[in-house]
Amino acid sequence: MKTLNAVTALAALAQENRLSIFRLLVKTGEPGLSAGAIAARLGLPAATLSFHIAQLARAGLVSAKPESRFIYYAANYTAMDDLIAYLTDHCCEGKACLPKTAAATTVKRRLPKAA
Repeated sequence: MKTLNAVTALAALAQENRLSIFRLLVKTGEPGLSAGAIAARLGLPAATLSFHIAQLARAGLVSAKPESRFIYYAANYTAMDDLIAYLTDHCCEGKACLPKTAAATTVKRRLPKAA
């Protein structure tokens, strides 16, 4: 990830409503949620939600998928992974200084281990 992309993503997340929307979509998983469901869960007016979703989409953190009369929004996990990797790259000169950081630096590390 390039620095400019990281700055854009961080700027998009640096607002309470946008961060709440993104966290909700991350929790929801790949199917995502309709705009109406997001608005209802977070108590946001439609116009406010639309504005914030647009900011997250411009930053590449959210994708939109039209289905019938609805648009479903989902977190872009690849972008999230890239941002986390960018933020934790070379942490403590590659040593596992922070257990939570070490566990989250790559997609592979965050996937559940096979039993």
